[in-house]
Amino acid sequence: MSVNVKKNTIIQGDCIKALQKMEAGSVDMVFADPPYNLQLGGDLHRPNNTKVDACDDHWDQFDSYKAYDDFSRKWLKAAHASLKDDGSIWVIGSYHNIFRLGAIMQDLGFWILNDVIWRKSNPMPNFRGKRFTNAHETLIWAAKSEDSKYTFNYDSMKALNEDLQMRSDWFIPLCTGGERLKNDLGEKAHPTQKPEALLHRVITASTKPGELIVDPFFGTGTTGAVAKKMGRDFIGIEREDDYIKVANARLEGITPYDEEAIAVVNKREQMRIPFGWLLEHGYLEPGTQLQDHKGRNKVKIAADGNIKTHEGNHRGSIHKVGAAVQNAPSCNGWTYWHYKDGNKLRPIDDLRQRLRLSIETPERPTNSTLQ
Repeated sequence: MSVNVKKNTIIQGDCIKALQKMEAGSVDMVFADPPYNLQLGGDLHRPNNTKVDACDDHWDQFDSYKAYDDFSRKWLKAAHASLKDDGSIWVIGSYHNIFRLGAIMQDLGFWILNDVIWRKSNPMPNFRGKRFTNAHETLIWAAKSEDSKYTFNYDSMKALNEDLQMRSDWFIPLCTGGERLKNDLGEKAHPTQKPEALLHRVITASTKPGELIVDPFFGTGTTGAVAKKMGRDFIGIEREDDYIKVANARLEGITPYDEEAIAVVNKREQMRIPFGWLLEHGYLEPGTQLQDHKGRNKVKIAADGNIKTHEGNHRGSIHKVGAAVQNAPSCNGWTYWHYKDGNKLRPIDDLRQRLRLSIETPERPTNSTLQ
């Protein structure tokens, strides 16, 4: 039986039962950092015989692979039901569990979009010297189904990566220093606290402001902290009193960013503006010269919206002619061709953005002539 759950709160209890009670199809994104089932065989010590503070908590211990798989299947099935048709899920794990989780996810109908490697800049060494240093974890990003129209803020990811496509290997440090939360005894509050930088990237990539994120293994609240900053709603699920205490204190100290700072701009969802509209609205005139930013290739604008080289050997769209003069298979004419604005060269994409703004907000006066 589903119930409406108050947003921006922590539910204390079993994640499976809590997920099963959520309204079906009400969640935009799930971020899950489930138990890894590390199968640690006794204490781990450094060469100087000091004990390593590894994850040996009771919640990470299962009697068998079957017990772990049964648990994983139940919470993943409940998470699947809670997601909207166009929702997505992120699941993070290590080599101990991520392959088992991936198989279960596919069996339940999730459609895997990417596996992302979180490469740690400061991994824990392999103290026994019998294996490679385990320097990464894997995140599986999946849509609810093959037919989901999931959110991917491509342009935001590109902007985060200095205008290059964001790759699926992310170089992010472990959570250390002042970000690492401590309990009343001065010890690590949680053995596997994730860095906020990791959640910032996940949330920026696959959600929009105002959407709902659920974290079934909330821990000390990294997902909620970043969600609150980024103007997203969250629901955390956590069993342990100590973690909830730390998470609530953390969340109380979070101040959200202003709305303008978190606005998502996705160029693919923006209104389409044909190049010819710039002529019709007076932003450019037939006969105006365009050129690339280095002035090597120059063209003139025809009255029908085509452009043509001065030699006359190429005529067509801004994209077709841009590709032809470079002997390239394709070209984004909006960013390749520039117009003169006084003594400066500017990409014609600037004019497209000005025209789009004037159409979408007609009450605002715009200057429809070249400066």
